[in-house]
Amino acid sequence: MTAPSSQPGRYAVIGNPVAHSRSPQIHSLFARQTGIDLEYGLLPAPLDGFAAAVRDFFAQGGRGLNVTVPFKREAWQLAEANLSERARLAGAVNTLWQRDGALHGCNTDGVGLVQDLRRLGADLQGARLLLLGAGGAARGVLQPLAQAGCARLHIVNRTAERARELASDWLRASGATHPAVSAGGLDEAALGGPWDVVVNATSSSLADAPPELPAGLYAPGALAYDMMYGAQPTAFMRQAAADGAAHCADGLGMLVGQAAESFYIWHGVRPDPEPVLQALRAALAAPAR
Repeated sequence: MTAPSSQPGRYAVIGNPVAHSRSPQIHSLFARQTGIDLEYGLLPAPLDGFAAAVRDFFAQGGRGLNVTVPFKREAWQLAEANLSERARLAGAVNTLWQRDGALHGCNTDGVGLVQDLRRLGADLQGARLLLLGAGGAARGVLQPLAQAGCARLHIVNRTAERARELASDWLRASGATHPAVSAGGLDEAALGGPWDVVVNATSSSLADAPPELPAGLYAPGALAYDMMYGAQPTAFMRQAAADGAAHCADGLGMLVGQAAESFYIWHGVRPDPEPVLQALRAALAAPAR
């Protein structure tokens, strides 16, 4: 059942926990910018109740859900019959919607990352890229990075076997012969370097601790990018600057970029991420009251 057209469309971010999410603010700003009437809220789901929460949301007229940790893999399974190519290769879904009574899923994380890397001036065509981490965050960005034209992509993880598994899974699923993809442990991060772009897809910065990496990773002019974000430079950004990275950035732009792509999927209108990113950055920098 679809909500009456006279009512604002209902959207939400679903996760556990979800109270910290900035998605309601981002989508409200997009809505104001584009003149679209919507309601966007928080939908906490119990760890064992994700599927039921999704079904209830759409049964009550909901139009779309953003999915955050730890449910992106479950969302992929729920929408498995109607996945975008990006979601199929990522093995994870962060955007859900219904069409003709069927659940559809996409993954916009990689698109958000690539757009933000380009906004920051990174030339991905022919770039040598090091990806730290082998979890869902890393899995979600492999295909868009490959499509952006990277010449070489090296995946490293604390558990080397997980990195090798991710590389082989992606190569098998995509059938890609380019870029050159390799994998190993964190201690093998320098193999094949130095790197033009280093992306931290681990959650190490949440604990204010950088990943255990060897020195000498960065090529001249290199960009170090942390998917995490905060009011101050993350532990990874500080580590990268000390190791010679010319530019360091956090993942706030990726967050806004993936949200903009979700907004486009739902509404057919592409918002401008830049003023929304500026508003969020200002809010982060504002002193706590």
